[in-house]
Amino acid sequence: MAQYQKKYDKKPGGKPRNDRRRGERGIPASFDRHGFRQAPHQGIRPLDDRYGRGHAMQDKIPETPALEENTDREEEIGSAYVIGRNAVRELLKSGRSVDKIYVQKGEREGSIVMLVALAEQRGIPILETEKGKMDEMAGFVPHQGVIAMAAEKDYVSVEDILKIAEDRGEKPLLVLCDGISDPYNLGALIRCAEGAGAHGVVIPKRRAAGLTPLVGKASAGALEYMAVAKVSNLSQTIRMLQERGIWVYAAEAGGQDYAEIDMTVPCAIVMGSEGDGVSELVKKTSDAIVSIPMYGQVNSFNVSTAGAVLLCEAARQRHSKK
Repeated sequence: MAQYQKKYDKKPGGKPRNDRRRGERGIPASFDRHGFRQAPHQGIRPLDDRYGRGHAMQDKIPETPALEENTDREEEIGSAYVIGRNAVRELLKSGRSVDKIYVQKGEREGSIVMLVALAEQRGIPILETEKGKMDEMAGFVPHQGVIAMAAEKDYVSVEDILKIAEDRGEKPLLVLCDGISDPYNLGALIRCAEGAGAHGVVIPKRRAAGLTPLVGKASAGALEYMAVAKVSNLSQTIRMLQERGIWVYAAEAGGQDYAEIDMTVPCAIVMGSEGDGVSELVKKTSDAIVSIPMYGQVNSFNVSTAGAVLLCEAARQRHSKK
């Protein structure tokens, strides 16, 4: 260690480096005089700069893994973060939709206990996260152990989506997303659903992308016209739809040719995650498996591309038989 310091603390010729002088006071050169890391803060809008009560942060955020009950890792990109205890408390009191709340691992005392209780009352997922990851999410702005990810748009219920179809005098057409984690894919799928005349999109609360600003951007404005519901259990939602007379088709390899499926009936199309596709439980719960024939070397389409093919076929069938 002494050799390392001797080698790098001096310029050629034996003179000490000027840029190491702050290091002699115990503050590394990469930090400012207050001890905060010097990093560009993109899109930070301070809510209360005088007292450091919290900040809202939008635009591009580095990919940030988070822990939920010390298990699965998630990545959020382009999310709308609300940072700090007071800022998160006001967000929860406002009634605005919140996708999830990150709490620093081991930080369960003081006002954070109240925030966690409020979030649990509203059914908002709480993800316990390492301090270093939360520092990156906050752009190294003091976060006081809590960060909320606010939704770009308020969610509706599945019943609201069915009411939209009823008001239009149309048979319901829904898109169910089974663990789609890429915000670009979710945004593109929402755009396809809106263009094909679908009445709503359903996404799960956990292990999936929420309505972040990046999703809104990828939808190219379609998010403003599309109803999106968030549910705790996708399989239970499928059973509820089936009880309401809605056929559920899971898009997966090895099923029936999509062109042979009757989509003029009330139906919902399940699109699976980018890596694993539709989960086994959801496939078993669905009424049928539908597939798109592939004629090239690859064995599948991107999820948003496959969704466009199936939704356009549903729209063609419905409008050509009128």
